[in-house]
Amino acid sequence: MENFRRKSGIKRSIIIVEDEMVNREILSNILQETYDVVKAENGKEALEKLGSGERKYSLVLLDLLMPVMDGFEFLENIKNDEMLKKIPVIVMTAEKQAEVKCIKLGAVDFITKPYDMPEVILARCERIIELSEDKSFIQSAERDALTGLYAKDFFMEYIRQIENFDNSRKTDAVVINIDHFHLFNELYGRKQGDRVLKKLAEFIHEALDEGKGLSCRSEADTFYIYCDHRDDYEGFIGMLQTQLDSLEFTNHIRIRAGVYQGVDNEAIVENRFDKATTAANNIRGDYIRNIAYYSKEVYERALYQERLIKDIDGAIANKDFMVYYQPKYGIQGDEPKLRSAEALVRWKHPELGMISPGDFIPLFESNGLVQRLDYFVWKEAASQIKKWKDEFGISVPVSVNVSRIDIFDPELENKILNLLEENDLEPGELMLEITESAYSENADRLIEVIGDFRAKGFKIEMDDFGSGYSSLNTLTTIPIDVLKLDMQFVRNMLKNEKNLKLVEIILDIAKFLEVPVVAEGVEDEEQLRILKERGCEVIQGYYFSKPVPPEEFTQFIIKEKGRIS
Repeated sequence: MENFRRKSGIKRSIIIVEDEMVNREILSNILQETYDVVKAENGKEALEKLGSGERKYSLVLLDLLMPVMDGFEFLENIKNDEMLKKIPVIVMTAEKQAEVKCIKLGAVDFITKPYDMPEVILARCERIIELSEDKSFIQSAERDALTGLYAKDFFMEYIRQIENFDNSRKTDAVVINIDHFHLFNELYGRKQGDRVLKKLAEFIHEALDEGKGLSCRSEADTFYIYCDHRDDYEGFIGMLQTQLDSLEFTNHIRIRAGVYQGVDNEAIVENRFDKATTAANNIRGDYIRNIAYYSKEVYERALYQERLIKDIDGAIANKDFMVYYQPKYGIQGDEPKLRSAEALVRWKHPELGMISPGDFIPLFESNGLVQRLDYFVWKEAASQIKKWKDEFGISVPVSVNVSRIDIFDPELENKILNLLEENDLEPGELMLEITESAYSENADRLIEVIGDFRAKGFKIEMDDFGSGYSSLNTLTTIPIDVLKLDMQFVRNMLKNEKNLKLVEIILDIAKFLEVPVVAEGVEDEEQLRILKERGCEVIQGYYFSKPVPPEEFTQFIIKEKGRIS
């Protein structure tokens, strides 16, 4: 930048405050080739010129002994002005005893009278201006413009400087995130989102006041804290959450924290916060815990999840994912009748072996990859329905899951309709299961999507009813064709009268809405009997079969075909 300024002929402005004309002219002659020089005969005149706003000054050369307003009074005045006190002042004096007082008033350097060393004077002016501009640049970049906390790069560097002087302190690295903050911005606007960020930054700064730690806004809704070690953070995070809850416009925003305790002070600073971030990510979507502590187990879990994410595309291409089918039986009759099946995905990893759906499905839901997996299952299920039709001459409808992420896909309907067309299927042969939580979170979009599908002949099942937060109003406003009773109700209904009564109430609600109920997780004869007596129409569970590969499922089709004939 300095090279550009010189070649462009741009000069910085400096002001010489000196009552003796000869001295003013000597200094002006020394400096005017390099600087745009302004002169003042006393402190009062200098203040007027500095405050006029006509130009930006880079330096003040100040004599001390002047009429009207001397140098000491001038320094007192600019010391109390937020703008003027940023301009560096070099005092011109031959009085050594005055230097201490001038430094206390804000002066940064001294030039000794008489002015018989022009090169020294010029060099000192250049150096002081450079230092002042560097300081200004640092200050402008040091803080996050929105929150006033440290910017990330300065935050990391200050930690390194602190530990260069004292590497023995036991410290913690803390990462704080706001859950689903992007949704808050979409719903209430970025202006309200910025207010939340500012308030959370203010609460963090207050909590760390008096030298208890450093904090920065790392990015978006993520904050870093470096502080002395403490045994637990429940009280600290709880206090921040309580303060956020007290604000009218936060609409129950929830924060979560990852903590790397007793950090290795030899470790790279950025890596410490990566570990705290890993811990925080480990509880994303967990509405029970809001603090996670980094550990070896958390690290290994994170590596495992990263491996699954990396391998999903290869697993789809190689068909390491397999679609199993669990039969659903109608029980309102003399003997059970095969009604349909549910498609359930399994993952046989070539190196890790069989991977639990509980490991990969929530993971893929949290990062949007579940869309790829869902489409694979839909495609496999549609193809399998056609194979069974061609081989046995009967249709076995199959239910497939439609995740919350899928609902927002503008191509969702076209994707499914294309699969039906490719396999010569009717809409009623591929039934769509949507979890109860999706109904609760995206009701407006769901009403639109479900309405379009039902108009084309698709059957919609509400999966896992009772496991989430659906209200009676949800059931009456969102059209469904089947209600699937969560397996926990079935497992617990024989434990006591209260649990059984809950099942009876759900069956009564379904009867009132005129939709059939599918009870999941039925394992024994007694459960089947109770459900049948109370009007449940369809069951699935280990009583009939666990989920099985398609070639094993054919036994149920053969048996059903024999029963029909």
